Amino acid sequence: MKALVSTAAGGPDTLQLIDMPTPEPGKGELRVRVEACGINYPDVLIIEDLYQFKPPRPFAPGSEIAGTVEAVGAGVEGWSVGDRMMAVIGHGGLAEQAIVPAVRAVRLPEGRDAAEGAALLMTYATSYHALVDRGQLRAGETLLVLGAAGGVGLAAIEIGKALGATVVAAVSDEEKAVAAREAGADRTLIYGRAPFDKAASKALAGAFKEAVGGDGAHVIYDPVGGDYAEPALRSIAWEGRYLVVGFPAGIPKLPLNLTLLKACDVRGVFWGAHAMRAPEREAANVAQLLAWWAEGAISPRIDRRWPLAQGGEAIAWLAARRAIGKVIVVPGEG
Repeated sequence: MKALVSTAAGGPDTLQLIDMPTPEPGKGELRVRVEACGINYPDVLIIEDLYQFKPPRPFAPGSEIAGTVEAVGAGVEGWSVGDRMMAVIGHGGLAEQAIVPAVRAVRLPEGRDAAEGAALLMTYATSYHALVDRGQLRAGETLLVLGAAGGVGLAAIEIGKALGATVVAAVSDEEKAVAAREAGADRTLIYGRAPFDKAASKALAGAFKEAVGGDGAHVIYDPVGGDYAEPALRSIAWEGRYLVVGFPAGIPKLPLNLTLLKACDVRGVFWGAHAMRAPEREAANVAQLLAWWAEGAISPRIDRRWPLAQGGEAIAWLAARRAIGKVIVVPGEG
Protein backbone atom coordinates (compact mmCIF):
# COMPACT_ATOMS: atom_id res chain seq x y z
CA MET A 1 0.00 0.00 0.00
CA LYS A 2 1.03 3.64 -0.36
CA ALA A 3 1.36 5.83 2.69
CA LEU A 4 2.44 9.41 3.31
CA VAL A 5 4.87 9.12 6.20
CA SER A 6 7.01 11.13 8.56
CA THR A 7 10.58 9.84 8.69
CA ALA A 8 12.04 12.74 10.72
CA ALA A 9 10.60 15.57 12.76
CA GLY A 10 9.64 18.49 10.55
CA GLY A 11 6.92 20.35 8.72
CA PRO A 12 4.47 19.08 6.09
CA ASP A 13 7.11 19.37 3.36
CA THR A 14 9.12 16.57 5.02
CA LEU A 15 6.42 13.92 4.47
CA GLN A 16 7.26 11.20 1.95
CA LEU A 17 4.96 9.02 -0.15
CA ILE A 18 6.32 5.47 0.07
CA ASP A 19 5.25 1.86 -0.41
CA MET A 20 4.67 -0.08 2.81
CA PRO A 21 3.49 -3.65 3.49
CA THR A 22 -0.28 -4.02 3.68
CA PRO A 23 -1.01 -4.39 7.42
CA GLU A 24 -2.80 -7.41 8.86
CA PRO A 25 -5.34 -6.89 11.65
CA GLY A 26 -4.51 -8.43 15.01
CA LYS A 27 -6.89 -9.54 17.72
CA GLY A 28 -9.70 -7.05 18.16
CA GLU A 29 -8.72 -5.06 15.05
CA LEU A 30 -10.08 -4.22 11.61
CA ARG A 31 -8.17 -3.45 8.44
CA VAL A 32 -9.92 -0.62 6.64
CA ARG A 33 -9.55 0.69 3.11
CA VAL A 34 -9.26 4.41 3.74
CA GLU A 35 -11.65 6.37 1.55
CA ALA A 36 -11.18 9.71 3.30
CA CYS A 37 -8.91 11.08 6.03
CA GLY A 38 -9.78 14.21 7.97
CA ILE A 39 -6.90 16.54 8.84
CA ASN A 40 -6.87 18.04 12.32
CA TYR A 41 -4.51 20.32 14.23
CA PRO A 42 -2.84 17.39 16.05
CA ASP A 43 -1.55 16.31 12.62
CA VAL A 44 0.35 19.60 12.42
CA LEU A 45 1.96 18.95 15.79
CA ILE A 46 2.60 15.21 15.66
CA ILE A 47 4.96 15.36 12.66
CA GLU A 48 7.05 17.99 14.47
CA ASP A 49 7.20 15.94 17.71
CA LEU A 50 5.18 18.65 19.46
CA TYR A 51 2.12 16.53 20.28
CA GLN A 52 1.43 14.65 23.51
CA PHE A 53 1.98 11.33 21.71
CA LYS A 54 5.08 10.53 19.66
CA PRO A 55 4.67 7.41 17.48
CA PRO A 56 7.79 5.55 16.37
CA ARG A 57 8.91 6.47 12.85
CA PRO A 58 8.16 5.98 10.11
CA PHE A 59 4.49 6.70 10.70
CA ALA A 60 1.66 8.20 8.69
CA PRO A 61 -0.16 11.12 10.31
CA GLY A 62 -3.92 11.35 9.91
CA SER A 63 -6.04 10.75 12.97
CA GLU A 64 -9.55 10.50 11.54
CA ILE A 65 -10.74 8.20 8.78
CA ALA A 66 -13.76 6.77 7.04
CA GLY A 67 -13.76 3.75 4.77
CA THR A 68 -14.68 0.12 4.19
CA VAL A 69 -13.69 -2.91 6.26
CA GLU A 70 -11.35 -5.19 4.29
CA ALA A 71 -10.35 -7.74 6.94
CA VAL A 72 -11.56 -8.67 10.42
CA GLY A 73 -9.19 -9.75 13.19
CA ALA A 74 -9.74 -12.51 15.71
CA GLY A 75 -12.30 -11.89 18.42
CA VAL A 76 -14.09 -9.08 16.62
CA GLU A 77 -17.88 -9.27 16.71
CA GLY A 78 -20.42 -7.16 14.88
CA TRP A 79 -18.19 -6.20 11.94
CA SER A 80 -17.90 -7.88 8.52
CA VAL A 81 -15.92 -7.32 5.35
CA GLY A 82 -17.67 -4.64 3.32
CA ASP A 83 -19.06 -2.69 6.29
CA ARG A 84 -18.55 1.06 6.08
CA MET A 85 -17.19 2.83 9.13
CA MET A 86 -15.50 5.89 10.58
CA ALA A 87 -13.02 6.16 13.44
CA VAL A 88 -10.48 8.30 15.25
CA ILE A 89 -7.22 6.37 15.35
CA GLY A 90 -4.51 8.78 16.51
CA HIS A 91 -2.31 8.37 13.44
CA GLY A 92 -2.02 6.17 10.35
CA GLY A 93 -4.84 7.66 8.31
CA LEU A 94 -2.75 9.08 5.46
CA ALA A 95 -2.46 5.68 3.81
CA GLU A 96 -4.45 3.45 1.52
CA GLN A 97 -5.15 1.02 4.37
CA ALA A 98 -5.25 1.50 8.13
CA ILE A 99 -5.63 -0.67 11.20
CA VAL A 100 -8.51 0.30 13.48
CA PRO A 101 -9.27 -1.12 16.95
CA ALA A 102 -12.82 -2.42 16.58
CA VAL A 103 -13.89 -0.69 19.80
CA ARG A 104 -13.16 2.68 18.15
CA ALA A 105 -15.10 2.00 14.98
CA VAL A 106 -18.44 3.72 14.40
CA ARG A 107 -20.79 2.73 11.61
CA LEU A 108 -21.04 5.25 8.79
CA PRO A 109 -24.77 5.91 8.34
CA GLU A 110 -26.37 4.67 5.13
CA GLY A 111 -26.07 7.14 2.29
CA ARG A 112 -23.35 9.27 3.89
CA ASP A 113 -20.22 10.16 1.94
CA ALA A 114 -16.90 8.98 3.40
CA ALA A 115 -15.57 12.55 3.40
CA GLU A 116 -18.47 13.60 5.62
CA GLY A 117 -17.69 10.71 7.95
CA ALA A 118 -14.03 11.69 8.14
CA ALA A 119 -15.11 15.24 9.01
CA LEU A 120 -17.50 14.37 11.82
CA LEU A 121 -16.13 12.51 14.80
CA MET A 122 -13.10 14.43 16.01
CA THR A 123 -14.40 17.95 15.54
CA TYR A 124 -17.98 17.38 16.65
CA ALA A 125 -17.14 15.00 19.49
CA THR A 126 -14.53 17.47 20.75
CA SER A 127 -17.01 20.34 20.62
CA TYR A 128 -19.81 18.28 22.18
CA HIS A 129 -17.56 17.15 25.04
CA ALA A 130 -16.40 20.73 25.52
CA LEU A 131 -19.81 22.38 25.52
CA VAL A 132 -21.83 19.69 27.30
CA ASP A 133 -19.47 17.74 29.59
CA ARG A 134 -17.07 20.56 30.45
CA GLY A 135 -19.02 23.74 29.72
CA GLN A 136 -22.51 22.68 30.87
CA LEU A 137 -23.93 25.03 28.25
CA ARG A 138 -27.64 25.61 28.81
CA ALA A 139 -30.47 26.90 26.66
CA GLY A 140 -30.71 30.67 26.83
CA GLU A 141 -27.03 31.20 27.62
CA THR A 142 -24.57 33.07 25.41
CA LEU A 143 -21.71 31.16 23.80
CA LEU A 144 -18.65 32.93 22.35
CA VAL A 145 -16.71 30.82 19.83
CA LEU A 146 -13.19 31.87 18.81
CA GLY A 147 -11.75 30.59 15.54
CA ALA A 148 -15.35 29.96 14.61
CA ALA A 149 -14.80 29.09 10.91
CA GLY A 150 -12.48 26.15 11.53
CA GLY A 151 -13.70 22.57 11.84
CA VAL A 152 -14.19 22.59 15.60
CA GLY A 153 -15.45 26.18 15.52
CA LEU A 154 -18.24 25.48 13.05
CA ALA A 155 -19.10 22.34 15.01
CA ALA A 156 -19.32 24.41 18.20
CA ILE A 157 -21.69 26.87 16.50
CA GLU A 158 -24.03 24.10 15.34
CA ILE A 159 -23.96 22.28 18.68
CA GLY A 160 -24.47 25.54 20.57
CA LYS A 161 -27.59 26.26 18.50
CA ALA A 162 -28.84 22.68 18.95
CA LEU A 163 -28.55 23.23 22.71
CA GLY A 164 -30.55 26.45 22.52
CA ALA A 165 -27.75 28.97 23.12
CA THR A 166 -27.19 32.38 21.55
CA VAL A 167 -23.96 32.00 19.58
CA VAL A 168 -21.45 34.77 18.90
CA ALA A 169 -18.80 33.72 16.36
CA ALA A 170 -15.39 35.42 16.27
CA VAL A 171 -13.41 35.05 13.01
CA SER A 172 -10.60 36.73 11.11
CA ASP A 173 -12.32 37.87 7.90
CA GLU A 174 -15.69 38.39 6.23
CA GLU A 175 -15.59 35.14 4.23
CA LYS A 176 -15.28 33.22 7.49
CA ALA A 177 -18.02 35.35 9.05
CA VAL A 178 -20.34 34.28 6.22
CA ALA A 179 -19.54 30.63 6.93
CA ALA A 180 -20.22 31.14 10.64
CA ARG A 181 -23.59 32.74 9.91
CA GLU A 182 -24.46 29.90 7.53
CA ALA A 183 -23.70 27.48 10.39
CA GLY A 184 -26.23 29.32 12.56
CA ALA A 185 -24.28 32.01 14.46
CA ASP A 186 -26.54 34.76 15.76
CA ARG A 187 -23.82 37.41 15.66
CA THR A 188 -20.30 37.58 14.23
CA LEU A 189 -17.20 39.54 15.15
CA ILE A 190 -14.15 40.02 12.91
CA TYR A 191 -10.88 40.42 14.81
CA GLY A 192 -7.43 41.37 13.57
CA ARG A 193 -4.33 39.21 13.37
CA ALA A 194 -2.16 38.84 16.47
CA PRO A 195 0.21 39.80 17.99
CA PHE A 196 -1.58 42.66 19.79
CA ASP A 197 -0.05 45.48 21.76
CA LYS A 198 -1.75 46.67 24.95
CA ALA A 199 -4.03 49.10 23.15
CA ALA A 200 -5.10 46.55 20.55
CA SER A 201 -5.73 43.94 23.26
CA LYS A 202 -7.92 46.41 25.15
CA ALA A 203 -9.83 47.27 21.97
CA LEU A 204 -10.42 43.58 21.24
CA ALA A 205 -11.70 43.02 24.78
CA GLY A 206 -14.14 45.88 24.21
CA ALA A 207 -15.28 44.38 20.91
CA PHE A 208 -15.87 40.99 22.56
CA LYS A 209 -17.89 42.64 25.36
CA GLU A 210 -20.04 44.52 22.87
CA ALA A 211 -20.64 41.41 20.77
CA VAL A 212 -21.72 39.16 23.67
CA GLY A 213 -23.87 41.77 25.40
CA GLY A 214 -24.02 43.29 28.86
CA ASP A 215 -24.24 40.03 30.82
CA GLY A 216 -21.14 38.61 29.14
CA ALA A 217 -20.51 35.19 27.60
CA HIS A 218 -21.60 32.33 29.83
CA VAL A 219 -19.33 29.93 27.93
CA ILE A 220 -16.25 30.81 25.86
CA TYR A 221 -14.95 28.15 23.46
CA ASP A 222 -11.30 28.84 22.66
CA PRO A 223 -9.48 26.62 20.15
CA VAL A 224 -7.09 29.46 19.27
CA GLY A 225 -5.21 30.69 22.37
CA GLY A 226 -2.41 33.23 22.01
CA ASP A 227 -3.18 36.93 22.28
CA TYR A 228 -6.90 36.30 21.77
CA ALA A 229 -7.38 34.53 25.10
CA GLU A 230 -7.12 37.38 27.61
CA PRO A 231 -9.41 39.79 25.69
CA ALA A 232 -11.98 37.01 25.37
CA LEU A 233 -11.75 36.16 29.07
CA ARG A 234 -12.48 39.80 29.90
CA SER A 235 -15.89 39.37 28.22
CA ILE A 236 -16.95 36.39 30.34
CA ALA A 237 -20.11 36.41 32.44
CA TRP A 238 -20.29 36.03 36.21
CA GLU A 239 -19.61 32.34 36.96
CA GLY A 240 -18.87 31.77 33.28
CA ARG A 241 -16.86 28.84 31.91
CA TYR A 242 -13.78 29.40 29.75
CA LEU A 243 -12.99 26.28 27.70
CA VAL A 244 -9.35 25.72 26.74
CA VAL A 245 -9.39 23.66 23.51
CA GLY A 246 -6.17 24.42 21.58
CA PHE A 247 -3.28 26.78 20.91
CA PRO A 248 -2.53 27.36 17.19
CA ALA A 249 -1.86 31.04 18.05
CA GLY A 250 0.35 30.11 21.01
CA ILE A 251 -0.09 29.16 24.67
CA PRO A 252 -1.54 32.18 26.51
CA LYS A 253 -0.78 33.43 30.01
CA LEU A 254 -4.03 34.46 31.67
CA PRO A 255 -4.14 36.99 34.54
CA LEU A 256 -5.81 34.95 37.29
CA ASN A 257 -7.22 38.02 38.97
CA LEU A 258 -9.86 37.99 36.22
CA THR A 259 -11.10 34.60 37.37
CA LEU A 260 -11.55 36.02 40.88
CA LEU A 261 -13.34 39.16 39.70
CA LYS A 262 -15.78 37.17 37.55
CA ALA A 263 -15.97 34.06 39.80
CA CYS A 264 -15.40 32.15 36.57
CA ASP A 265 -13.81 28.82 35.74
CA VAL A 266 -11.05 28.01 33.26
CA ARG A 267 -11.63 24.41 32.16
CA GLY A 268 -9.38 22.22 30.05
CA VAL A 269 -10.84 20.14 27.23
CA PHE A 270 -8.92 16.97 26.33
CA TRP A 271 -11.38 14.98 24.28
CA GLY A 272 -9.02 12.10 23.42
CA ALA A 273 -8.32 11.33 27.08
CA HIS A 274 -12.02 11.65 27.90
CA ALA A 275 -12.91 9.13 25.19
CA MET A 276 -10.43 6.62 26.64
CA ARG A 277 -11.35 7.21 30.29
CA ALA A 278 -15.14 7.32 29.87
CA PRO A 279 -16.01 5.15 26.83
CA GLU A 280 -19.65 4.63 27.81
CA ARG A 281 -20.28 8.36 28.17
CA GLU A 282 -18.42 9.00 24.92
CA ALA A 283 -20.61 6.42 23.15
CA ALA A 284 -23.68 8.30 24.37
CA ASN A 285 -22.20 11.58 23.11
CA VAL A 286 -21.56 10.07 19.66
CA ALA A 287 -25.09 8.64 19.59
CA GLN A 288 -26.48 12.14 20.15
CA LEU A 289 -24.28 13.53 17.37
CA LEU A 290 -25.46 10.83 14.95
CA ALA A 291 -29.07 11.63 15.84
CA TRP A 292 -28.50 15.35 15.19
CA TRP A 293 -26.72 14.49 11.94
CA ALA A 294 -29.71 12.43 10.79
CA GLU A 295 -32.06 15.30 11.69
CA GLY A 296 -29.91 17.87 9.87
CA ALA A 297 -29.11 19.85 13.03
CA ILE A 298 -25.39 19.38 12.31
CA SER A 299 -23.68 18.96 8.95
CA PRO A 300 -19.89 18.80 8.44
CA ARG A 301 -18.59 21.44 6.04
CA ILE A 302 -15.80 20.26 3.73
CA ASP A 303 -13.37 23.06 2.88
CA ARG A 304 -11.09 21.31 0.38
CA ARG A 305 -9.97 17.83 -0.68
CA TRP A 306 -6.47 16.69 -1.61
CA PRO A 307 -5.12 13.39 -3.05
CA LEU A 308 -2.83 11.32 -0.83
CA ALA A 309 0.36 12.47 -2.56
CA GLN A 310 -0.52 16.08 -1.64
CA GLY A 311 -1.50 15.36 1.93
CA GLY A 312 1.33 17.56 3.16
CA GLU A 313 -0.30 20.50 1.40
CA ALA A 314 -3.54 19.75 3.25
CA ILE A 315 -1.71 19.86 6.59
CA ALA A 316 0.02 23.11 5.61
CA TRP A 317 -3.32 24.65 4.58
CA LEU A 318 -4.75 23.85 8.01
CA ALA A 319 -1.62 25.05 9.82
CA ALA A 320 -1.88 28.41 8.03
CA ARG A 321 -5.44 28.75 9.38
CA ARG A 322 -6.81 29.07 5.87
CA ALA A 323 -9.45 26.35 6.16
CA ILE A 324 -13.14 27.15 6.43
CA GLY A 325 -14.50 23.88 7.71
CA LYS A 326 -12.74 20.53 7.41
CA VAL A 327 -9.72 19.59 5.30
CA ILE A 328 -9.93 16.11 3.75
CA VAL A 329 -7.41 13.83 2.02
CA VAL A 330 -8.84 11.21 -0.33
CA PRO A 331 -6.35 8.37 -1.01
CA GLY A 332 -8.25 7.10 -4.06
CA GLU A 333 -8.01 10.41 -5.91
CA GLY A 334 -5.11 11.91 -7.82
